[in-house]
Amino acid sequence: MIKGILFDYGGTIDTNGTHWAEVIWEHYQKYNVPVDRELFLDAYRFGERSLAVNRVVEPLHHFYDVMMLKIGYQFEWLLEKGIDLASFDQSAIADDCAYFAEYAVQRAIPVLGSLAQSYPMVVVSNFYGNITTVLEDFGIMGFFKSVVESAVVGVRKPDPEIYRLGAQALELAPGECVVVGDSFSKDIVPARKAGCRTIWLKGIGLGDEEGNAGHTSDLIISDLADLPGAIKELSDVFRTAN
Repeated sequence: MIKGILFDYGGTIDTNGTHWAEVIWEHYQKYNVPVDRELFLDAYRFGERSLAVNRVVEPLHHFYDVMMLKIGYQFEWLLEKGIDLASFDQSAIADDCAYFAEYAVQRAIPVLGSLAQSYPMVVVSNFYGNITTVLEDFGIMGFFKSVVESAVVGVRKPDPEIYRLGAQALELAPGECVVVGDSFSKDIVPARKAGCRTIWLKGIGLGDEEGNAGHTSDLIISDLADLPGAIKELSDVFRTAN
């Protein structure tokens, strides 16, 4: 039976399955930042690597602060490539992205609240050391028994060990837990290797999330609102099988 839920955060709870690169790219287009998609994706990857290496995010940083750092690194990379960004305000993009996340999280609250009444839950996330602050800001920390954050525990997805740590935080065996995440390669594949059940929130990815040879997800949903029904379906399947 399903006894606990391990949630990815970024791209799952805060975007309802849309990859953050897609969200930021949409706002680059909104403000007519003069770059094509491929150049933007290179800048995005540079920003993600820079945040991981430089450890500039502090535990009390809010989500807006993280977005400012992300986009700051992206602009830095683009400037080095000769892109004129003098007339573009990175804070406007960061502000819009923070609003996007807040809207998505508020939409997720009824789902989280309903599930928290029946299951202990933990967030398992590749994040920057401030996810507790972010969850508290968005008013959802109380739904979770614990947080397993890569920057704190020293294990990053797609290492299956991070999901074993999530199950341990709930004092459950991996097979008693279901993992909910938007990334097939970073959530679903390692979660299954760890022995967990999986529900893939399949939204707008980066083109590399169509599945992986030899790996599947127990269930696929396209909207977080469908999660309670999916968990019930998964529990019924296992109950019948046993």
